[in-house]
Amino acid sequence: MSLLQVRNLVVEFPGRRGTLRALDDISFDIAPGEILGVVGESGAGKSLTGAAIIGLLEPPGRVASGQILLEGQRIDNLDHAAMRHIRGGRLAPSFRIR
Repeated sequence: MSLLQVRNLVVEFPGRRGTLRALDDISFDIAPGEILGVVGESGAGKSLTGAAIIGLLEPPGRVASGQILLEGQRIDNLDHAAMRHIRGGRLAPSFRIR
């Protein structure tokens, strides 16, 4: 069983000229004990992916579609208070730059 599953994640930012699709159909699994490194150019969506997973997208950004599951429990549709209980305990970002 996967610890974290991200399925077909789409993040959008509505604007006056239309909607910007910042992440388009991102999917991956992380098993217990596994480490996932995300690399890419500046502006590729690395930090945005992390922010979406931990429920810290800055408005007006939003998860437009897809699912995020932590230990089989869907977390992308939880309210702010429920995410606060998960964030920092069961789920937290880890930044490591070399």
